[in-house]
Amino acid sequence: MGDNVEMGVYSIREALSKAEEIGLDLVEISPTAEPPVCKIMDYKKFLYEQKKRDKAMKAKATKVVVKEIRFGPNTDDHDYDFKKKHAEKFLKEGAKLKAYVFFKGRSIVYKEKGEILLLRLAQELEDYGKVEQMPKLEGKRMTMFIAPKTNKK
Repeated sequence: MGDNVEMGVYSIREALSKAEEIGLDLVEISPTAEPPVCKIMDYKKFLYEQKKRDKAMKAKATKVVVKEIRFGPNTDDHDYDFKKKHAEKFLKEGAKLKAYVFFKGRSIVYKEKGEILLLRLAQELEDYGKVEQMPKLEGKRMTMFIAPKTNKK
């Protein structure tokens, strides 16, 4: 806002002429206020700075990566340990983990086995992450989400 414009209550016509005099725009800040609040500013510059701020905020925002690990209801111990090591690595890297048991064909009769497998995984990974969603059966999949533990410094 220019130094030669004093604050006060002006009619729209007066405010527009003052803005035109300085070569800036009259921008409505709060239209619901009584009387409406306007400001004399360079609108293009304002939009540019706002875009720059938004871009900086977006860059600082953390991107959530979701890694998936698939099990069968009859996954044996060796495969389970192998996949568990991968899950640990994903959680250490800060990614969320989506572990699921996929039931093919008639294997849906083993849904208890699938739930036990996922709960065992959650228990063994509790040092690296916390369960965000308990095992839930959706169609032919039983899914569980584990979020990484954040390191408080």
